[in-house]
Amino acid sequence: MTLVIDYFYTHISPWAYLGHRAFQEIAEQHGAQIRARPVNLGGVFDASGGVPLGKRHPARQAYRFIELQRWKDKRAVPLTFKPKFFPTNPGLADCCTIALQEAGGNALGFSNEAFKAVWVEDLDIADTEVVRDLLNRIGADAETIMTAAKGDEVGALYSSDQSDAIELGVIGSPCYVLKGEPFWGQDRLDLLADALASGREPYLPL
Repeated sequence: MTLVIDYFYTHISPWAYLGHRAFQEIAEQHGAQIRARPVNLGGVFDASGGVPLGKRHPARQAYRFIELQRWKDKRAVPLTFKPKFFPTNPGLADCCTIALQEAGGNALGFSNEAFKAVWVEDLDIADTEVVRDLLNRIGADAETIMTAAKGDEVGALYSSDQSDAIELGVIGSPCYVLKGEPFWGQDRLDLLADALASGREPYLPL
């Protein structure tokens, strides 16, 4: 049976962007399927005691930039450290990802374009025209996907992704959940790869 990794993330997370390609490569190497599950981090933070970036101590905000520089070099990807449109509302892009996945489309490919829009191209993914262009880039039917993204069905899935994330112990973006075991942060991808390679039973809260 094919293993499924639940991928909880949001497109305004630089850490999700930094790990996006590497995560896909690991899943492919181990024959695992990725289920993209974008989440609204506000509810996740509220449930887990997390603090939005702007409310963190200046020392923590400063250290974040050090880590971003390290991981930009480690992953060998372009990264704008202070994007023009950050923070912004990722809801439309998040929901387009869900709509694509439900339609059997290239959800992860779209996410890659949405990440690049924020973290490389200084584009606003809250802008309808920007999102339409991103969908066109991957050859999706932009109007159909955007209509679905704004509908009740996708809205319910977006909400349930957040509820499931909280129940599974997700505390930030990205978080990869394998057999109920959360791996929080793209810097845990090696540990995820080890778990896939060994086939071990999941480590769960005691």
